[in-house]
Amino acid sequence: MPYANIFTLVITAILAFVLTACDSSEQADTVSYSPIGPVPRVPQRPGDPVKGYEALLNAPYITCGIPYSAYKQTAPPPEPETLIPGRPGRNAELPYNLTAYTTPKGVELVVNNCLSCHAGFFDGKLVIGLGNENLDFTEDRTAVAESIGAYVENEAEAAEWRRWADRLRTITPYMKADTIGVNPAINITFALIAHRDPETLAWSPEPLIEPPPKTVAPVSVPPWWRVAKKNALFYNTEGRGDLARGMMAAALFCADDVDTVRKIDTYAPDILAYLASIKPPAWPFGVDHELAEQGRTVFERTCSGCHGTYGEQPSYPNLVVGLDEIGTDPVVAQYRTNGASDQFTQWFERSYYGELAVDAPAPGYIAPPLDGIWITAPYLHNGSVPTIEALLDSSKRPKYWTRSYGSSAADYDPVALGWRYTELAEGKGGAKDARERKKIYDTTLPGHSNAGHVFGDSLSPDERKAVLEYLKTL
Repeated sequence: MPYANIFTLVITAILAFVLTACDSSEQADTVSYSPIGPVPRVPQRPGDPVKGYEALLNAPYITCGIPYSAYKQTAPPPEPETLIPGRPGRNAELPYNLTAYTTPKGVELVVNNCLSCHAGFFDGKLVIGLGNENLDFTEDRTAVAESIGAYVENEAEAAEWRRWADRLRTITPYMKADTIGVNPAINITFALIAHRDPETLAWSPEPLIEPPPKTVAPVSVPPWWRVAKKNALFYNTEGRGDLARGMMAAALFCADDVDTVRKIDTYAPDILAYLASIKPPAWPFGVDHELAEQGRTVFERTCSGCHGTYGEQPSYPNLVVGLDEIGTDPVVAQYRTNGASDQFTQWFERSYYGELAVDAPAPGYIAPPLDGIWITAPYLHNGSVPTIEALLDSSKRPKYWTRSYGSSAADYDPVALGWRYTELAEGKGGAKDARERKKIYDTTLPGHSNAGHVFGDSLSPDERKAVLEYLKTL
């Protein structure tokens, strides 16, 4: 039974973790939020990164899930590489993306944690903070969720399983993607908001406001190690103000009252502090340092104005670039700025989250810092470009492509910097079956365009080669 896949469907309720940031401004209502240009710094509540690591792995910020008795009967034994040493109690036997939680009524549950989306593997090693680009949201697994109910052992467990399964059934229509690796976090969060009272957070089986469209706007999961430099959450900077409070959208799936999220708020600043402490993994292959130094010169001349500088005295401008200038797929940014989603902004402002955090989407995208960029393929906010080589030369971007969805060193291209891929002659319409179809990235679909960010086209081939070598060192 594909138990682990069921849980990965749930975790993207943690939308506030999809793009992390740190160091922002004073009280939310005293700061001006410009739609285009630099995002201002907002001071954050202090946190302890050590406590944050423990909370991230062991605290029940997701408070509904599968009874442990059903888990034991339906889940396969975890692979050794999925276990994190040092986790206490029941968590020691659970894979990295699951956490044990005992409810106030004494029911032991297995629940998701943020690592379902925000940890990935490279060459057999778990990398905490790396976006998981291999999640499969293409299938409706509510039937499997329902079948797990046959394994619960008593009435109390049945009630907890029913609560979890009903929530999953409610949001499933808004989370079905068409391609493996596409993350539907935006739709999931708005679907959850539509079913919650903004002031009490009480759950309603029927939507209280108009839910989001069922067509998923794809996003790629960015790495957590950008936290230390960024001043706002999300690709379009809609999460501003107190970022720890904004991250608590993690609780939207299960928290049915404000008291529950208040408890989470006591350690949310610690989790934010931990995210800000994460360092990217070092490039594992060789570097031509002379060529990399040439690339640094080219990069600082042509790229640093948006992406910052690196080294002993790094800088990062937190710059939002307008859609007309960046030219990348506009669907995500436009949805939040064309008036269609105003109801979600109004909900947020009325909620506990809006007391400190601010919903301020921009009509563009923020240029990210590039620390550890080599391991974060595919590229652009929708994951439409498989390698950095193709990102710097738009003529090399495949219209239709697929990849192995493996994470070994053999699956990685150390020359082009990204996952090895196969260019295809046809898109999804030419697929022979559903299994093949969901592995095809089709850039002709709405929201999936690989256009824009053509700034590298003006570089010579030698300059692009040098920049690629330099990016290995970040």
